[in-house]
Amino acid sequence: MTSKGILQICLLFFLICILLSAGCTAMPPIRTERFVDLERFMGDWFVIANIPTFLEKDAYNALESYRLDENGVIHTTFQFNKGGFNGPLKTYHPKGSIRDKKSNAVWGMQFLWPVKAEYRILYVSEDYRRTIIGRTKRDYVWIMARTPQICEEDYAMLLKVVEEAGYDISRVQKVSQSLAPGGTD
Repeated sequence: MTSKGILQICLLFFLICILLSAGCTAMPPIRTERFVDLERFMGDWFVIANIPTFLEKDAYNALESYRLDENGVIHTTFQFNKGGFNGPLKTYHPKGSIRDKKSNAVWGMQFLWPVKAEYRILYVSEDYRRTIIGRTKRDYVWIMARTPQICEEDYAMLLKVVEEAGYDISRVQKVSQSLAPGGTD
């Protein structure tokens, strides 16, 4: 057998393994908000806690900002200090698109073309001051607020929502935020 033939067999075996494992790891649907008022949702959100992506490990002062344009594109700025409060500022500009226009709670978020990551609004408080963003795979989650700090009661309630959505909450980490003028709410 030639090396090309061996390589083809290895690739076929690899693809079969991926397909089989994908079927075994399928997650049940994850509940989202019934309706998200996009105008109210836009603006700044401080990341209070998360299961971080590789980009967010060792992030301080994490802030995600959304702006909806007239074409329905959600322009996003995600920034944080890497490694400490005075660490280098990292800034990313993914673009979001609404995948479920009935609820506005399911987005595609594109960091690199052509890949769009799933982005689901699992919870938003009535006053639009707290939110939880997740994914069906339950691999990443973000607890966010309009302020850099929230009280422990609110945090415990939000963490309970994350757990009820099927996440392993032992993986959730608080994100260090320096106090903004005016303190906590």
